[in-house]
Amino acid sequence: MEQPERAGRPASDAGRPGGDDSGRGAAGRGGGTAVQDPPRRPRWRERISLTLDLIRANPTGRIALKIFIAIAGAIVVTIGIALIPLPGPGWLLVIAGLGIWAVEYHWARRLLGFTRRHVHGWTRWVTKQSLAVRVVLGSVGLVFVATVVWLSLKYSLGIDVVARAMQYLATH
Repeated sequence: MEQPERAGRPASDAGRPGGDDSGRGAAGRGGGTAVQDPPRRPRWRERISLTLDLIRANPTGRIALKIFIAIAGAIVVTIGIALIPLPGPGWLLVIAGLGIWAVEYHWARRLLGFTRRHVHGWTRWVTKQSLAVRVVLGSVGLVFVATVVWLSLKYSLGIDVVARAMQYLATH
């Protein structure tokens, strides 16, 4: 008697991610070509997905989850935006907050995909460039960050680092 298939895999494969119960694997089943199973999601992602589905099954849980995701994402994005002018993980936190929002909101999922595609494209383009171009890009980035830090200190805290440095050099 033939066993039923579950999720595109024979029932004998359901217990193990890598193959059948005979221990022979895909190539030893008598066929000429080996067919790989589609990649499985990590176990922790399956648990999170299942937990979110259980929360969404209840109308009160669905509303509470939306509120929690909105507030948590807003806090992370706000902190990230506040840290953008400073050297550090500002943009990383903004993208992380977008990832939090993407759990519940379709617009955030689309925006996160758009961001991911463009960051990967930029990274691929930069890695294909010569060392001189990469040094120039890095230098422009450092000048930009230094300018943002200088302006932030000058207009936020009233500390003009450039004026103090010029005064120090003039007196010593």
